[in-house]
Amino acid sequence: MATRALDINDMVKDFGTTRAVDHVSLSLEPGEVVGFLGPNGAGKSTTLRLALGLLRPTSGSVHVLGFPAGSDEARARVAYVAGDVSLWPQLTGEDTLTLLASLHGSTDGAYTTELIERFELDTRKRLRAYSKGNRQKVALIGAFATRAEVLLLDEPTSGLDPLMERVFRECVVEARDRGQAIFLSSHMLSEVEHLCSRVAMVRDGKLVNVADVTELQTRIGVEFDVIGDAGDLSTITGVTHVEELPDGVRVRITGSPVPFFAALAGSKVTAVHGREASLEEIFLSYYDEPAAP
Repeated sequence: MATRALDINDMVKDFGTTRAVDHVSLSLEPGEVVGFLGPNGAGKSTTLRLALGLLRPTSGSVHVLGFPAGSDEARARVAYVAGDVSLWPQLTGEDTLTLLASLHGSTDGAYTTELIERFELDTRKRLRAYSKGNRQKVALIGAFATRAEVLLLDEPTSGLDPLMERVFRECVVEARDRGQAIFLSSHMLSEVEHLCSRVAMVRDGKLVNVADVTELQTRIGVEFDVIGDAGDLSTITGVTHVEELPDGVRVRITGSPVPFFAALAGSKVTAVHGREASLEEIFLSYYDEPAAP
């Protein structure tokens, strides 16, 4: 059996009487991008810092490619980007990238140059003159250039403009295709939806769900805007929600849509438009529900 890129097993982290991470188990395979979602204070950043080895779990374990998190072997295989980057203000961008490379122990010089061009970063300036977005670029370039086998990204596009967000997404796809594993915490649900094969949702330190994005969409199902007079659709098998529209109704269906379409066969309907639930709707559906005791 291949070694998992990241293996979190029954991990608990307490800060005094506060439990920040509550028996979390999660794994990533090489070449996989997993999204990590949850409201502020849910335990996302703490989990990533535990995986990096900056914190030690109260109980449970974290391994990177079979090595304990925080060990020299694990650190050499991980790169990390925080959402609020703090770097050395007196250094230039170039000096900072050189220092980050030396701290990690390895980097791809040619790829660093390519990333500087793609992210349109002026490395001659000192970091004290950089905007938040440019500081974020430095951290991203430094992380991607390591070619680390595991990338831990905590709100990595904070401060980036839409063009640079697109460059970031391209870099993630390229890293995935090279076999790198990416653990991506983000509030940008569209980013997670486009990049991730699986999503882990956390609330109050506990995992709410871990599933493929396509599987999560079945939770809400498919919505259809029915234009015209469809009659009463609320009693049709699979219909979970009916909302009046100016020219028809919006219907939400879980399971097979066959009974729904059969009901429309004899009605005075002029058009039907369907769409799958977005990740944002799925996310909100989980967090609108009361937390489990």
